[in-house]
Order: sequence, then structure tokens, then C-alpha cells
Amino acid sequence: MMNKIFSLLILSAFGLLSNAQTIDRTKQPKPGPAPVISIKDPVIFTLPNGMTVLVVENHKLPKVTASLNIDQGPILEGKKGGVMGLMGEMLSEGTTKRSKEKFDEEVDMIGADVNLGSNGGGVSSLTRFFDQAFMLMAEALRNPMMDKAAFEKLQKKTLTGLKSSEKSASAISNRVQTALSYGKNSVLGEFETEESVKALTIADIKTAYKNYITPSRSYLTFVGDINPAQAKALAMKAFGSWTGKKLAAPVVPNAQDVSKSEINFVDLPSAVQGEISVGNLVNNPLSNPDYHALLIANQILGGGAESKLFMNLREKHAFTYGSYSSVGNGRWQSTFSSEAQVRSEKADSAIGEIFSEIENMRKGNITEEEMNIAKAKFNGSFALAMEDPARTATYASNILINKLPKDYYRTFLQKINTVTVKDIQRVSNKYFSKDKSRIVIVGNASKIVPNLSRLGYPVKMYDKYANPIVEKKTEVNVQETSKTTDAVSAFSVIEGYLKAIGGKDELKKINSIKTTFSTEMMGRSFSGSSIIMNPNKTYFEVAMGNMKVMQRSFDGTKGYQAQMGKKVDMDADDIKDMNDEKGVIPQLYYVGADFKILYTGTGKVGNEDAYKIKVTKPSGKTSVEYYSTKTGLLLRDESTLSEEGQEMMQITDFSDYRKVGNIMYPYSITQTVGEQEFPMKLTDVKINEGVTEADFK
Repeated sequence: MMNKIFSLLILSAFGLLSNAQTIDRTKQPKPGPAPVISIKDPVIFTLPNGMTVLVVENHKLPKVTASLNIDQGPILEGKKGGVMGLMGEMLSEGTTKRSKEKFDEEVDMIGADVNLGSNGGGVSSLTRFFDQAFMLMAEALRNPMMDKAAFEKLQKKTLTGLKSSEKSASAISNRVQTALSYGKNSVLGEFETEESVKALTIADIKTAYKNYITPSRSYLTFVGDINPAQAKALAMKAFGSWTGKKLAAPVVPNAQDVSKSEINFVDLPSAVQGEISVGNLVNNPLSNPDYHALLIANQILGGGAESKLFMNLREKHAFTYGSYSSVGNGRWQSTFSSEAQVRSEKADSAIGEIFSEIENMRKGNITEEEMNIAKAKFNGSFALAMEDPARTATYASNILINKLPKDYYRTFLQKINTVTVKDIQRVSNKYFSKDKSRIVIVGNASKIVPNLSRLGYPVKMYDKYANPIVEKKTEVNVQETSKTTDAVSAFSVIEGYLKAIGGKDELKKINSIKTTFSTEMMGRSFSGSSIIMNPNKTYFEVAMGNMKVMQRSFDGTKGYQAQMGKKVDMDADDIKDMNDEKGVIPQLYYVGADFKILYTGTGKVGNEDAYKIKVTKPSGKTSVEYYSTKTGLLLRDESTLSEEGQEMMQITDFSDYRKVGNIMYPYSITQTVGEQEFPMKLTDVKINEGVTEADFK
């Protein structure tokens, strides 16, 4: 009974409050005042070697964080591309006093966090262990082991990472956008390559260390449970005797935007989507009077799920899972960019909508609600970030490095909250380009390029390393399966291939081919075998050790597929596809009535020029085959497969042709589906040997 009375009292109180004030629930509540940001001014002093030390005391927790930032600025690596990154990684590979294992063990024993990089290092631990942790960080910076074996391990790891990114549309887009925006041989536009990393030596790493790991232009920041006297004594103990090369402030000239908006296209046939980036160059130092208004403008345009780009491209048109924008900042030139991953057939439409939303910003089509939501996000995230000691350390050094007012971060949110809609429109016109944008697209050219003409922008083709592709002009009289042409035809290309691998007479003698191979999938090693026999019998298996993980067999009329012992018979569609293969050497049958072949121009496979042949098979399915203009050999096959209702490009690359008997056969076959790559290295090839009908049962 008492509980019920208490509940009634609460309900009555809410009723009185509701009657006492009128609430319009159709309007978003006005944001409250900005959080008050309290940041202590650091105590600053300089060591005899020129190192600047900043100390921000905060005794709320028994913990100290320190970071050492060497203000090197952008470094032109040139032919040594990747040297700074590898040098930074080498700092974590042990010291002249301790092996990597011993060093890591000592850090773990005190529960510390020590990290090193090409521009300095950082350390964080409980107060009682901080001196020990700090000295370990200093030891790693001043006395790295620089072991050759460790370098070779990291070099191999870097090369593996580069190789895995070769099929990533996102990685290619970032590289090409940066290279074309600043110039691929400039300090801001260069990038590491497999070639440049392979050429690096341990001597290059040591030279980079000597040139750039130095107390010159360095800032050491302490934040937490430490006073200036303790910090100074510790800094002198660790770095007081350290000397090094004097660094000069780099001079980085500004690049220029394109004179007129253009599309820069990179053909990635394996891409299932189009990776789109629309952007232009900006100069936006932290001291920029427009800095805070530009932050809000970008937040409204593409800063999150409530932004204009997201609501348009995802919620309204369902082109993508998400579309965002970003604006760089700092002492050197940076970029404004709007990005999206969209369905290939909608790439042109998505670009149109991106420009539509940029134009909305430039025209001032911005509501008070949009502005208030953006401001509220900064109010919350900025205050939350201040709880991170590392962020406090960054802010403290930023003020010195960028020559900012002492109260720059204390008044940050005040400046955010004074931004008006007119300010947002003004900076949108100034920094979001309308007609000098670089539109970078990475995707399947055959599906995207034909639709781009309606946008009215010139389309320039590039490879994935930002090199322009110039299509060779060839006078061609294209005739399907015709033997008489003026220049290049599908027939002449196929005839050239058959001649290149041994000639028709020799090829017609082949009744079976049996191969064995090795491959890697998901970080594991596998072995396998493939058997093909005229007219159209095939068997394929992959094994891990003695266990067969995948099998596929077709005897010309029926077949099955098995994975991990689970066997499934081929259905009618599978059998129809299998019957597309008419023999051991498929190209021998291309001149027959069941096939149609069409020469479609030239292209490239890697750095090699190739003729492109479109092949329509008996089932109606098509593929595009690339034949070297120099050797006549088959370099690539592109086809489409369906997986769970989604179409994906399947690419098979052929290389390392070797003599087997009287014919040439590829010993390296790499299949790519989406961003997954499966390389196969042949270990043995047998012609007309060891194959019987029983192999296909």
C-alpha cells in the first residue's frame, strides 16, 4: 500500500511539472553551454642539447605519461621509399644492452606501455615504475640494436603488407589521390613500392637513424603525477648527454589543383564496387582564422551518420553503406576529400550527388539544426578527449610547434560555438571546390567508365601507381572469327597464341595434362593437383597434409564438388558451365561455331601491353582474355562469377612460362576473387602421362 502511495506521489509530481512548463516536442532542445575546458599551462624549460621539455602536472591519478616528438617535418625519401617507416620499426627490435625479448619482458614486468617510431617515442606507467619505464624508452631511442636479421624480418613483413594491398581499392585510391594531388615525386605525394623496399639495406636504416633521430627540434612532454623538478632531473639523466644532427625546418612548396575538374580512373577488374574520392587541395594550419568554421562545415557535409553525404547517398539513394568527408590540417598543404564505396553501376550517379551536396554547402542550404548537431558533437568529443593524458601532451606541444596562443585549447569550444551559418557558407565556398576537383575512381572500368561521359568531365586513365596510361592507337578492322583483316583481329591473336605455345600440330597431339602445385590460403600452406583430359574431363583437388580439403571432378556428363569430405553433385547449371571447356587447349576450339571471339582493343597486365579478346562461350557466359603483344602468350583471363546472389570478378593471371616437352606452359597461376588472392606455383607438369578414365570417377 505504501509503495502504491509513493508511486502516486511521483506521478503527481511529474504531472505538476508538465503543467508548469510547455514543451514543444517538435523542436530539438537547444544545446547547453559548452563544457568548461581546464588545461594547465605547462612548465617549459630547455636542455643544453636544445630539447624542449614541457611538464603538465596532474596528481589525480598515480600515473605519468611522457612523449618525445622530433619535429622533422615531411621527409623526401625518393628511391629509399619506406626507409623511415622501417627505421621506426627497428627501434622496437632491441637495444645494444638488451635483446628484444629481454626489453619487452622488462616493460611487461612493470606494466608499462613503451612505443617507438620514426619521429620519437612514448611511455606510460604507474608513478612508482615511471623512472624505470622512461629510461627503457630512452635506451631504445638512443641505443637501438639495428640487427640485420631483425631488419630482414621487418623488410619481408613490409613487402607482404604491400603485396596484400595491391588488390585493395581503398589502398590504391589513397595512393593515387595523394600522388596526383601533390606530385608522385614530391615530399607529400611520394609512396613506398615493392621495388623501393626491396632495395633498402640495413646501412640505409642506420643512415636514416643518424640523420633524423636527434634532440634537435625535439619536444619532450610529461603529463601526470610528476612535478617539474622531478621531470627535469629525469630528462637530464636520460637525454642530457645526447647529441645529434641539427635539423632544419623543411620548406614544402604548395602544389596546384587541376585547372578544371577531371576524373582519374584506375582499372581494377576484381573490384566489386567503385571507390570514389572527390577532393581538392587546402591550406588549413591550426592558426587558420577559418579553422573552427571549417571543422563544423565538414561535420555537416560528411562527418558522420547524420551528415548530408550519408543521408543522401545511403539513406535516400542506397548507393553505399556510408559516405564521408574530411579536411586535413597542419603546417603543410593538405586535402579536402569526399569519399564513398558505391555499386559499380551507380558510380556516375553517386559522383553527381556528392557534387550536389557540396553545392548545397556553398549555397548555404544549411539548417540551424544541422549546425547545432555538429557543434554538440564537438562539445562532447573534445571534452572527453581531454581525459586522455596523451591528448593533453599533444595539445601542449602543438601550441609551441604551431606558435599558437596559450589559451588556444582552453577557448577551443568557445570558438566552435560562435560559428554561424554564414561562416559555414563562407568557408564552404573557400575550401570546397566546385570546378577544380580531382575525382579519383578505382573500380571495374568495363562497368563504370561507359556511364561517366554524362557527367561532362574528362576521363584520364592511370595505373595503380599513378602512372598515366596512354591507349595505343591501332588501325583495326574488327571481324568476329574472320581470317582476313587489315591489322589485328581476334583470329590473328588466337593464332599467335597457339603458335607461341608450340604450334597447332603439337597441341593437337595433347590428350591430357597433369599438374601438381603448392599454394597459400589464409596464412596456411596447401598442395594440390589438376588433371584435364580430352574432350572435357577435369579433376582438381587441394590438400593440407594428408587431408583433402577440396575436390572437384567432371567426367564429361556429370560431376561433383566436395569440401572437407562433404560431397555435392553438380546441378544442371554447373554441368552447362563445365561443358564450356571443349578440350585440354581451349583456344583450339575458338574458331568453331560454338564460340564467338571479338578483338576489343589493347590493355595492360602489370607493365606488359596486351591484346584483349572477348570470348562468348557455348553457355552464353563471357570472359576477357589478355594476350601479350610481344610474346603472344596468354597473360590474364577475366570472368564473372556469382556468389550468394552477388556478382564478383574472377581474375586468373598466368606467368613464368616454361618448356614442357614441345610446348610452353605457365608455372605461376594466380587467381583473384574480390580482394582475395590465391597464388599457385606449379611443381610438376606431365603431358600425356599417368591419366586414365578412372581419375574422373
